[in-house]
Amino acid sequence: MEISFARSDQSTLGVEWEIALVDSATGDLVPRGREMYEAVLAGHPEWSEHGNHPHLTGEFLLNTVEMVTGVCRDVAASTEQLSTMMDEIRGVAGPQGLEIFAAGTHPFARWQDQQVTDKHRYHKLVDRTQYWGRQMVIYGVHVHVGLDTPGKALPVLDGLLTYYPHLLALSANSPFWAGEDTGYASQRSMIFQQLSTAGLPYHFASWDEYEKCVTDMISTGIIDELSECRWDVRPVPRLGTTEVRFCDGLSTLWEVGALTALTQCLVDSLSRDVEAGRAPERLQPWHIRENKWRAARYGLDAEIITDPRNTERELCEDLSALLDRLEPVAARLGCSKELSDVERIMQEGAGYQRQRAVAAANGGDLHAVALDIVRRTRENA
Repeated sequence: MEISFARSDQSTLGVEWEIALVDSATGDLVPRGREMYEAVLAGHPEWSEHGNHPHLTGEFLLNTVEMVTGVCRDVAASTEQLSTMMDEIRGVAGPQGLEIFAAGTHPFARWQDQQVTDKHRYHKLVDRTQYWGRQMVIYGVHVHVGLDTPGKALPVLDGLLTYYPHLLALSANSPFWAGEDTGYASQRSMIFQQLSTAGLPYHFASWDEYEKCVTDMISTGIIDELSECRWDVRPVPRLGTTEVRFCDGLSTLWEVGALTALTQCLVDSLSRDVEAGRAPERLQPWHIRENKWRAARYGLDAEIITDPRNTERELCEDLSALLDRLEPVAARLGCSKELSDVERIMQEGAGYQRQRAVAAANGGDLHAVALDIVRRTRENA
């Protein structure tokens, strides 16, 4: 099976942000996502199709709305589009007593109570994955970054996996699950990887190897089409992008901007290394898997493996050095302000830390946690 990789302008952006709708009084999930986004689309029919404009769609669960930007030149343009979509959703949801909730998981909702969107591919997913598939009450942020040549796709993918724990720890925003503190910073990561087509990608030494893998997966019935490869990082040939899709749902627009800027700068830096004939250093598969677990478990307090020689370093220390190295890249791409917000996350705390602090201040009341997330999303605070 031959898979052609479309050419994109280098380092252009597309961002996908999954949000949920909740009752404004209780903070509990409500299955009215489709109703809300269809109401918005009635006034913005152009938002029903992908392109260089915003796009709204449903997702696996009826409580979810996915906001998708068009192709953007910089981070500011992507966050502006997301902000516009949020305002429109809030405009139809607010009068009906609904609010936007944005995090990696909901702190107390039960997965057994959630309704699946009535689409064949979602029913097929549940039928195949059963117990684990029905538990996918999870929300994420996905960032696409354009690549101008197909030869960059696989080296950039390998390079990004070195920085997997940095991105995951910064975005970690799902400590609670069905009313309990899991002990993890990112419970979402642990849940999503239970799907057979999700989790860490394989290493491919050549594009031919990648094509053969996809061909084998289709011929054995694992997937019906390429988009069903739900790897944490993956090439998206039809768009000519690399997609980072393992970040937890973030609660504020400024955090989305920060993680988008870090992802864009990393991809741009790795792309330039490939152009210069420098192959990105690739960690061993077990290093990558261990780093993912450590970031999911400990968040910003993780100690990570930074090179194939088993060197370990405090994640925040390594992240600070990475930000210094990427400052010139951010200046060239026009996202210095957004990249500097990564330090704000490190100083003020990531989402999982905020959630636990609110729970502790309210005697363990997770309704207070859900409503605090609603407030932060509304106020971008």
